[in-house]
Amino acid sequence: MRFMAAYDFMETTRNTYAWLGASARTWGTYPAFALAPHPAFRMMAAWGEVTERAFQRMVVKPDWNIPPLAAEDGTESLVGTEVEVARPFGDLVRFTVAGRAPMARRILIVAPMSGHYATLCRSTVASLLPDADVWVTDWHNARDIPVSAGKFDVEDYTLYLADFMRHLGPDTNVIAICQPAPLTLAATALLAQREPAAQPRTLTLIGGPIDPDAAATEVTDFGRRVTMGQLEQSMIQRVGFQHAGAGRKVYPGLLQLASFVSMNAETHGQAFWDQINRVARGEASDHDKHNRFYDEYLAVMDMTAEFYLSTVERIFKGLEIARNRFAVAGEAVDIGAITTVAVKTVEGGKDDISAPGQCVAALDLLTGLPDAKKASHLEPEAGHYGIFAGGAWRRNIRPLVLDFIDANAGGPKPKRRSRMARATAASVAATQPANDLPV
Repeated sequence: MRFMAAYDFMETTRNTYAWLGASARTWGTYPAFALAPHPAFRMMAAWGEVTERAFQRMVVKPDWNIPPLAAEDGTESLVGTEVEVARPFGDLVRFTVAGRAPMARRILIVAPMSGHYATLCRSTVASLLPDADVWVTDWHNARDIPVSAGKFDVEDYTLYLADFMRHLGPDTNVIAICQPAPLTLAATALLAQREPAAQPRTLTLIGGPIDPDAAATEVTDFGRRVTMGQLEQSMIQRVGFQHAGAGRKVYPGLLQLASFVSMNAETHGQAFWDQINRVARGEASDHDKHNRFYDEYLAVMDMTAEFYLSTVERIFKGLEIARNRFAVAGEAVDIGAITTVAVKTVEGGKDDISAPGQCVAALDLLTGLPDAKKASHLEPEAGHYGIFAGGAWRRNIRPLVLDFIDANAGGPKPKRRSRMARATAASVAATQPANDLPV
């Protein structure tokens, strides 16, 4: 019960700050105060507006809101989503483009389950849709999953990925972003052992901790410093009674968000202070750069306790993927069993979460894969967010990934996009948050 109390205390604190923000915004905008136009009232209202929005966003699952795509004839096609495979802890979601025939490229984006929703990859999806049919793993908030649904750890996660890839078939090209990179590699190896014909065509691993010991970061240092007992006591709580998952042990999203913010506290603090000043001066807008970024960044979800703890214990501490000792349901998974799937790694030179060296370590584990099917790319000036959703992704990495997919497609190269489609992709990219804030 004390863990439920801790969970509910965090939610109470969040609610209180949202209420304080709303109250300050209301008080600061009373018409009567206009008779004495003191700057303090504008600052009070601005602080309240920014604070209320920030703390309200923490419990909202963002919408995808992918803009329409331009067709060859200049018309626009609406983009929607449909759940293709439903599972208790996550769905396989397809992006539909009205009136468009199936594309030659089929891409599965494995979104991170590390505290944020899959919509963190919105700009990645939007940038790929003009050139491919796209699917994404849409992980569920653990606090909304009843205890009766059972556990969900790294082995279950790996089996989910194998099922999704099996469903999509061998013509699929998989892109794993950050956290799922090692488990996506394991899922591919599991298919290579069990059902070689179900393996994807290509696998692109972006900024993932394949070998966390290859390059130290604050994340890996934390994993070494604390024991599993300390983690369980300090990080794990039980979901409160107001949610469907009441009683489920979770690593709360609010705790994860606090960890993210603390890594770059000065930068985030300055960003919010600047936004308060912009609101006070009347220079901010509902969908300006700050709000676009933080509306997504602050929206967090809970992870099951067993997934969080097994990730730390087996991926970071035990280095089971890095040492090729990972097992699923008692079956050893040999990364060297991958012999036909082309694999590319992408790293950012300024990535402070998965530092350069951690992801490219995957290529050394692929002992059965010819060198001709291995590739790597280091984007020198990109941070963690930039290598999959920022300017570096749009300008440099995305074209390289598509070229890698085409080079290993085993069929005719997809036709070049029309000028209208390229213009649409550019306009979509312009609406995405700039890569000037760390995550």
